[in-house]
Amino acid sequence: MKIGMRTIKTAISASLAIICAQFFGLLYPTAAGIIALLSVTNTKKSSVYVGVSRVGSLVLATSLAFICFHLFGYNAGAFGVYLLFFIPLAAKWHMPEGIPVSSVLITHYLIEERMDVAIISNAFFLMFLGVGFAILANLYMPNMEKQLRDNQQEIDKKIRHLLQSMVVHLKYPTQKFEGETYLIEMETLLKQAEKWAKNHGDNSFFSNDNYYLDYFNMRKLQVSILKQMTIILTSLEVAHTPVAPTVEVLAYASQTFAEENDGQSILNKIDQTLQSYSQSSLPKDREEFENRSKLFQFLHEFHRFIEVKADFYEEHQPTVLEKMKLSKEGPEN
Repeated sequence: MKIGMRTIKTAISASLAIICAQFFGLLYPTAAGIIALLSVTNTKKSSVYVGVSRVGSLVLATSLAFICFHLFGYNAGAFGVYLLFFIPLAAKWHMPEGIPVSSVLITHYLIEERMDVAIISNAFFLMFLGVGFAILANLYMPNMEKQLRDNQQEIDKKIRHLLQSMVVHLKYPTQKFEGETYLIEMETLLKQAEKWAKNHGDNSFFSNDNYYLDYFNMRKLQVSILKQMTIILTSLEVAHTPVAPTVEVLAYASQTFAEENDGQSILNKIDQTLQSYSQSSLPKDREEFENRSKLFQFLHEFHRFIEVKADFYEEHQPTVLEKMKLSKEGPEN
């Protein structure tokens, strides 16, 4: 049995919330523990959002309950009327997280059959203790920087391998092409990396560190282009096509492909390759013409593939250089 960090933080924050509620002599102190249990989330920002949302929903719930209980009395029917209005309003005002928690606190008014300052204050203190200890627990989050860097390097390595396999396929078309395998592996890695990058960004209170999320989105777009390149490549009759210039530029890209590469030198080589093809002799027959067209399409897709990275580098250059510096200095503590 594995006990995760979130489980430990939930247990501690719930226990402390109940202890504090008992210390202050609040009614129904265990409710503070339940609120803390439900308020510990995966990230710092989400825990604050959930906490604020629950406090806001309690304000709404208390207002509606006050009207319903005073009109219909402290009974189950009045509680049902309260729910008929509270649930849709909380959902409409983007406070769905507060519906169950606030409604549990509203039952305290129902049980006590009163809505005076003391019992209302009791409900709000329980809420503040629950969400407060949950937010405090979530102030500690493990640093995911190294994990994200490892994901970057692994995805970049897979892309280099795919480019190298394209080179091999063009040089030795009878050999098995491993392109689809690499694409599946990259999609799996990107899905997990994107999730971690979102959590990393949401754990930065005072800065919007979306570099990794932007990076993986950039690679995701590149992988979609690689899919098109793979489809074109597998339909190409290599024996009827002059592929040597394409092999050269693909090989160069696979050797220099990296996070810190701005892509300009590769783009220049692709442009030179396209120009060399445009100046070569015309195709001799229909088959050669069709294959030459596919090769042109492949190179244009390759150009778009590198452009995506070049645009990303231009937009994030200072951050790229900073991340590379941190990598050379070693992982953060």
